[in-house]
Amino acid sequence: MTALAAIDLGATSGRVIVGRFADGSLEMETVARFPNAPVRTPSGLHWDVTALYRGARDGLAEAFRAAPDIASIGVDSWAVDYALLRGDRVLGEPFHYRDEERTARGPGLVHARTPFAELYPRNGLQFLAFNTLYQLATEGDMLDVADALLLIPDLFGWMLTGERVAERTNASTTGLLDVTTREWDADLLSRIGVPAGLLPRLVDPGDRVGGLLPHVAREVGGSAPVVAVGSHDTASAVAAVPMRADRAAYISCGTWGLVGVETERPILTDAAREANFTNEGGVDGRTRFLHNVMGLWLLSETIREWERAGERIDLPALLAEAAEVRGSVGIFDANDPVFLPPGDMPGRIAAWLREHDRPVPESRAAFARSIVESLAAAFAGAVATASALSGVPVETIHVVGGGALNALLCQLTADRSGIPVEAGPVEATAIGNLLIQARAAGAVSGDLEALRSVVAGAFPPVRYEPRRQ
Repeated sequence: MTALAAIDLGATSGRVIVGRFADGSLEMETVARFPNAPVRTPSGLHWDVTALYRGARDGLAEAFRAAPDIASIGVDSWAVDYALLRGDRVLGEPFHYRDEERTARGPGLVHARTPFAELYPRNGLQFLAFNTLYQLATEGDMLDVADALLLIPDLFGWMLTGERVAERTNASTTGLLDVTTREWDADLLSRIGVPAGLLPRLVDPGDRVGGLLPHVAREVGGSAPVVAVGSHDTASAVAAVPMRADRAAYISCGTWGLVGVETERPILTDAAREANFTNEGGVDGRTRFLHNVMGLWLLSETIREWERAGERIDLPALLAEAAEVRGSVGIFDANDPVFLPPGDMPGRIAAWLREHDRPVPESRAAFARSIVESLAAAFAGAVATASALSGVPVETIHVVGGGALNALLCQLTADRSGIPVEAGPVEATAIGNLLIQARAAGAVSGDLEALRSVVAGAFPPVRYEPRRQ
């Protein structure tokens, strides 16, 4: 049996999971959970990576208590955000991509030097105002002070090992990686004023990053190398989608809904750019051709606002009531950037519906139904567009991540797309993280299809057939 540890950092919480592989099977045990709460200071909205690292370190200690023979450690997290370093000093807590004021300034600064129509053939990314290259444009003199830039999972790898690297799947989300060569784009860096020396060497999923620093090994009570995985959480999640054919789409559904297909090479057509589809790096050199939809953030932030007003919301009960809502509800554009920042989500949704002459829900259940219907419509539309742009004839939609637990969302996505939905696994990101480590350790072997067959056997999906509309 081979034991491995996955550090999985999400937008609202982090986890440490021990995976055990034996004879092609996988067992998982969550040994630690810890919150991830942003902090607002006079400079803006930041991630509290010091607290997050403490949670990950303490979680590793629990992992070594549960499995003293851990063979390796892998780290994944959300994309685009980063820390600037000088020597061994982190220059402040990293900014949060939902910092509205800072995010609004970046695109204009970059596009004045390189218009988006010129960027797309170079980096293949859809326009998102919080992409790393736009954030960097707002840094000013800080880029002259720093001597390194580390994306969030690579920052944690450095804290554990002292090694500075950039894992390629996550680097592909920065806008600074050449989409064709998958190397840093030196010319683009020069154009937008980012010193090339800030960016560390690139590594691929499965590469060894380094051993634990002595003080870390003492603190966690064990030692194992850190191995690069698909460190962008969506890259790990897609690696664990139990696709059995190339006629499938995926929706990695959590805070965001990442909707797309897997391709052998990027799709850089004008039509793809106009549809705002992105080409991100996948495991084993695959391309994740996808579109970002706002995701369950819409529902979680709505519930958070209701609870701020003193209500207590039971999510399963709310969704059960939403499923019983009869008649049509107002559908809004789940891709509208007005819904990106934290705050009064119910108020913004209601305002959007009124502005577009659509009915505003009058009950909590109807409001939840409106959100889920709007997400399902956005998901179905993105699947259809992904299929048309890529030429992949989609016959199955795989929903993985937390959204796989939302039966109403899965059923409505099947209904609106007219395509069967297979839901699960819920823990796709951690599974993908562990699978890449397991292959590097020799506990499993083969290409992505072989790894996915392990997932399909261990975590049978729940199937939703489309109902007649």
